[in-house]
Amino acid sequence: MSTDTGNDARQQWKTWHEERTETVCAPYGPLALTGTYWLADAAEGRFPAIPGHWTEDGDAVLLTATAADGLTADGRPLSGEVRLGPDKGPAATARVDYGGRKLVVLRREGLWAVRVFDPGSAGRRAFTAIDVFEYDEDWVLPGVFRPYDGSRRVRVENADGRERGLGLDGELSFTAAGSAFALQVAVEVDGTLWAVFADGTSGDSSYRFRFLRTPAPGVDGRVTVDFNHALLPPCAFADHFICPFPPPGNTLPIAVPAGERRVLVG
Repeated sequence: MSTDTGNDARQQWKTWHEERTETVCAPYGPLALTGTYWLADAAEGRFPAIPGHWTEDGDAVLLTATAADGLTADGRPLSGEVRLGPDKGPAATARVDYGGRKLVVLRREGLWAVRVFDPGSAGRRAFTAIDVFEYDEDWVLPGVFRPYDGSRRVRVENADGRERGLGLDGELSFTAAGSAFALQVAVEVDGTLWAVFADGTSGDSSYRFRFLRTPAPGVDGRVTVDFNHALLPPCAFADHFICPFPPPGNTLPIAVPAGERRVLVG
């Protein structure tokens, strides 16, 4: 790689890191999550930290509230009932608001939950930076994606201690430190690849596991694997996320000193 190309790549990575930092510390970013509440655990449809009555109603959640509860739905005070499907967009666009806090409805493996994103969270107040490894062009690697004959689903432990299914669509192969490796990956809706992985730095000089995203592979399966863009999972920013742990085979037996390392707090 020429010096000019290397400098351009380093500057692009620096810009990416700055934008990533802005995203996580946004008013309704990952640091704002203060709770995930499962309807299955709610006593008579009530949550201790959220007003209103929340019940499963087929393919939606039925929220019943009075004006005194102080909830709004779609920007209007809620007094009565509203059916809520899973919120698809960022937390800032959630339909239900409670005094500036966004109440995000989600569904995982048939179970419903409500998340609370609070701009005044302790996590946002304490955050100072995302610690990263220095950019290293040696961790920009050529890779090849080989899809499985059909999607697979494995059970893995999640950050909340529960075991859930993780969909996998193929293997991403690459060579690093003179050896060949492969990660099991999922294919996102836009064709990009996503992996949950750990390595020799995990739990030591970096968080216990990380995420890796790549561009969509070419028709020949070739794709650039850039570990400088390895991401901290959402659960590194707030304990209430339910991130999946790496599936079997996705713990690399080498150190990968590239990408995000840990959350720094003051």
